[in-house]
Amino acid sequence: MVSFSHLSVIAQHPDSLSVPPSAEVHLWTTRRDGEVKLRMGDSGLAAETPVTVNQIFTSAVERFGDYSALSWKEGELQKTLSYREYYQACRTAAKSFLKLGLQRYHGVGILGFNSAEWFISDIGTILAGGFAVGIYTTNSPEACQYVAENSKANIIVVENHKQLQKILQIEDKLPHLKAIVQYKDSPKEKRPNLYSWQEFMELGRDEPDAPLDAIIASQKPNQCCTLIYTSGTTGQPKGVMLSHDNITWTALSTGKHVQLTEATQSQEVVVSYLPLSHIAAQMVDIWIVMRVGGLTYFADPDALKGSLVNTLKEARPTAFMGVPRVWEKMQERMKSVGAKSSTVRRKVAAWAKDVGLQSNLTRMNQYFSLGKKPLFYHVAKKLVFKKVRKALGLDRCTKCYTGAAPITKDTLEFFLSLNIPLYELYGMSESAGPHTISHPEAFKLTSCGKEIPGCKTKVHNPDEEGNGEICFWGRHIFMGYLNMPDKTEEALDEEGWLHSGDLGKHDEKGLLYITGRIKELIITAGGENVPPVPIEDAVKDAVPLISNAILIGDNKKFLSMLLTIKCDINAETGNPEDELLPEAVEFCRKLGSNATRVSEIAGGRDRAVHTAIQEGINRVNEKATSNAQRIQKWLVLERDFSIAGGELGPTMKLKRTVVLKMYKEHIDNFYSEPPTPSTPENPLPPK
Repeated sequence: MVSFSHLSVIAQHPDSLSVPPSAEVHLWTTRRDGEVKLRMGDSGLAAETPVTVNQIFTSAVERFGDYSALSWKEGELQKTLSYREYYQACRTAAKSFLKLGLQRYHGVGILGFNSAEWFISDIGTILAGGFAVGIYTTNSPEACQYVAENSKANIIVVENHKQLQKILQIEDKLPHLKAIVQYKDSPKEKRPNLYSWQEFMELGRDEPDAPLDAIIASQKPNQCCTLIYTSGTTGQPKGVMLSHDNITWTALSTGKHVQLTEATQSQEVVVSYLPLSHIAAQMVDIWIVMRVGGLTYFADPDALKGSLVNTLKEARPTAFMGVPRVWEKMQERMKSVGAKSSTVRRKVAAWAKDVGLQSNLTRMNQYFSLGKKPLFYHVAKKLVFKKVRKALGLDRCTKCYTGAAPITKDTLEFFLSLNIPLYELYGMSESAGPHTISHPEAFKLTSCGKEIPGCKTKVHNPDEEGNGEICFWGRHIFMGYLNMPDKTEEALDEEGWLHSGDLGKHDEKGLLYITGRIKELIITAGGENVPPVPIEDAVKDAVPLISNAILIGDNKKFLSMLLTIKCDINAETGNPEDELLPEAVEFCRKLGSNATRVSEIAGGRDRAVHTAIQEGINRVNEKATSNAQRIQKWLVLERDFSIAGGELGPTMKLKRTVVLKMYKEHIDNFYSEPPTPSTPENPLPPK
């Protein structure tokens, strides 16, 4: 156990940790005005003096005051805010929130796409003593109501008319709500307590400093400043309470771990496009960047529908965080472009990718005595790698990350072959974001790297292969779930270790691998434990036509699988379309199929494609560790999964429970009759 001698604070409202009540502060609390004991270490980063959000911001202003902090486009105009202007804007917003009646330890809900106003609302709330509360833009009015109610939101900041309508539908049910602020466009109608962004900022412009300074001075690093609501794939979302120290310390430790440079030496640039209601985006885009004086460049709201690459080319980030689906989409687009290239260009690209993959794999396994690269590598770099990076806007990017959901080995190898290693990071909302991150000195395909400095990992109850539940320790561990002591006690054990619910193991070099999720683990009717993700990934690798695969078999006599096909996505709605992606069409052509639409394939309509999928599944089944791990039946669905359709969460993570409910009829059909022996001569019926 770690010593806590470094910090002792007295709580006014002690919480329980299965110990007798006393004036002592404990490792967790569920009270909005509670304080916690910080998991301090004796040396290194774990012993760093705790600081508040205001302290790291004023420090950034002192060191990087005239450097650009935020940048975005308004039409053709490029707008920027320096660190000094950014801090002043946050102070003005804080005064405005106080004038509108923001109470201590009450929420300000922020509902909209990433923007300077989002950041200013977030930090302004914290400076004013409230809780910054991001709300997913895809939330229904009812889901918004739950978050606003749970956080006792006094003010809700919305992006536009569309998001405003959600709040107007529920405002009568929100007794704590005092005002609504709309930050893009002026509200279409005048209403009491509805403000445009300009009107809102005017409220605090001439307010005195003293009341705000008194609130800032009263804040402690071990008090809550931010609520992150888990996306609630099971039950109601939980409000993850993050303290000032959770945020400021994690940003410091992560920046050191990934070796970011301070602006005075060379300014880091990141692109903000992932949902800010998610901790990963907040930690990267707001907090880590602030620690080193970096620049955050805002993408357009339709970033995930196709415009992201344009923003990347404009911003040319030095570090970029992509969820797996973003990398997969880039991979699909490059393959589509490649399929249309001349034969010579295709051959050069294939040769270069082979050289790139082999060189990087060798380097990864540290076979180069001095890290020398073969001559061919430099030729390939000049001919192909540099051009690819430039086309993606990643020509300055030395740090490409993936996280928030599992990524396939195929995608990792594809980018590695183009000399773009994707460094995996792993963590949770409950660990203020990152826990382990890969970097050049700690990189292996499919590994999530090593802990950020000052943190520890424990594998709980490992099996004979070393797989057990991954548990975290460090100053990044959350305070507790707001008003949910029972759920908090489920997540934190008596010693204060956070139990992730993920299964994993370490290799001989201490690198962490995630092997599954306890709750996702399929337990068949015969009692066999089956981790679904490796089997799903194997099927996607075996049949490149497949976009999503979900394994079914909990309490069932055998395993079955639902599959979706790679198709175009509607740029406006985000809905999957019927047209196949060019690379999917090419795959079909090679099989002798003329299919160009999902509807021509789904349900076993295309014999050639059906046979190819079955053969791919047969290959996966041949490698199964037991008969219970073989896929006996499968079906291609009529449409791909999407955020709009509800099957994927905001970070494109598969919502298993939702999919099982949505496609219950198909699943029931799998089990209404016994499985057929699967051989290429006797393909399984599609249902």
